[in-house]
This record gives sequence, structure tokens and C-alpha cells, in this order.
Amino acid sequence: LQAKPSLVAKYQAKLARNPPAGPALREDPRDGMVRVQQSHPTYAAMVESLDTSVGRLVAALEELGLRENTLIVFTSDNGGLSTAEGSPTSNLPLRAGKGWAYEGGVREPLIVSWPRQLAAGRSSDALVSSPDLFPTLLELAGLPPEPGLHVDGVSFAAVLRDPAAHLAERSLFWHYPHYSNQRGKPHGAVRAGRWKLIEWFEDGRSELFDLEADVGEAKDLSAAHPELVSRLLGQLRSWRKEVGARMPTPNPNYRPKP
Repeated sequence: LQAKPSLVAKYQAKLARNPPAGPALREDPRDGMVRVQQSHPTYAAMVESLDTSVGRLVAALEELGLRENTLIVFTSDNGGLSTAEGSPTSNLPLRAGKGWAYEGGVREPLIVSWPRQLAAGRSSDALVSSPDLFPTLLELAGLPPEPGLHVDGVSFAAVLRDPAAHLAERSLFWHYPHYSNQRGKPHGAVRAGRWKLIEWFEDGRSELFDLEADVGEAKDLSAAHPELVSRLLGQLRSWRKEVGARMPTPNPNYRPKP
């Protein structure tokens, strides 16, 4: 967490004028310490610097007369950091954050702007993922697809042109075979429509969530839907085999702390 001292001071002063009502952090028995209020001055300063930098890029495009025909994609590589390293941001109502399989870790912003080609002010709930960006940009540029290079991605150009358009039904997959300094543990996950299954590699345990009814992933439904768990696990494991995903191996020298 690094920001300009002047901006940090700005948000420290704002926090002093408007202190949060109640604690900004709370202990979650499932995921550890999480932030529940947006009250971290350094993080706020970093966000302002990001906004300023994006604004400078847009202004430069306008000065060069290129803005109308330039496509801008604003996104993130993970959800906000909310469970470690000071827990600087809150992802509520999503659960957990960066380094985790829950929605707080894998659901990200995606804003696309192209004034000459795409109408502004529209939104879509189509299910897309970052590997989809490459085939989408190829299609929007009028170039042929490169299926050997975007194995997991599909173009969502049709949704950008018409938010009511529907993408072909498919599953999304995640593979995270390691530990993280955000306390996340080795896992895999699959999203199929409203359902998301997480497989934890340490003990083989599975969790199943209905994201339409429970976006905060508070209720594990795996015991109530064993056939769905089996089907989604099969999808996830077949996908790992298909793409040659590497799995963690036991450490023979591991000695747990007492």
C-alpha cells in the first residue's frame, strides 16, 4: 500500500471529520479478519491516483483526436484485498477478497468505452471472464479469431453491441494450486449458471453455492445437492486434465505447528 503523502493526508482528514459508526474491521469465523467499512486513507488515496491516471490517458486521447475511435477497457485482475495486509478495502456483500475463491476474490469491475461504436450508459449481467478479452478485441477490430491462443476465451462483442444479447451457455473455471499471503488456500472452482462449486485441495472438501439466491456465499448447499456436486466436480476435473493444470503435491517434510 503506497500513495502520495498529500492524498493520504487528505483522506486522513476526511476520516477524522466523518469517523465510521462502529468498528471498520470484524473477525469472520470463516475467513478471518475482514473490512466492513471503507475507511482506509492510504487505499482511498491510491484509488484517487488511479482515477487521475485514467483521466490523463483519456484527456491525451481527446487532445490527439483519437478518443471517439479508441476502445478503452477498465478491469482488474482480482477482487479487492479485504482479508489480510491491513484489510484495506471492503467487498461486501461479496465474501472474502483477493487470493480467495469466493466472489469477493474473483468478481471484478469491467467497463468498456468506445464512443464511435458502443452506446454509453448500458450494462449487462452476461457472465464473462478475462480470457474472453482477447477474442472480443479481435472481433471488434475485424480480425479473425485465434482459437489456438484463446483456448478458454469466447468473444462477448455481441453483448457490447447489445446488452440484451445472450452468450452461449458455458462453465467458467479457476485453478489456484498454491497458498497466498491473503490466507487463500489451494483450490479449484467452477461456475455453471447460478451455481458455483469450490474444491479445496488440502482435504478434498467441496462447497456449493447458489449465487442468484446467495451472492455472499453464506450457505453451503453441497449436502443438499450431491448429484450436482458430482457433476460439477467432474466438469472441473475434466477441464484440469484437458488444459494440463498442475496440482500441488504433498510436502514430506511438513510439520504442522503445535
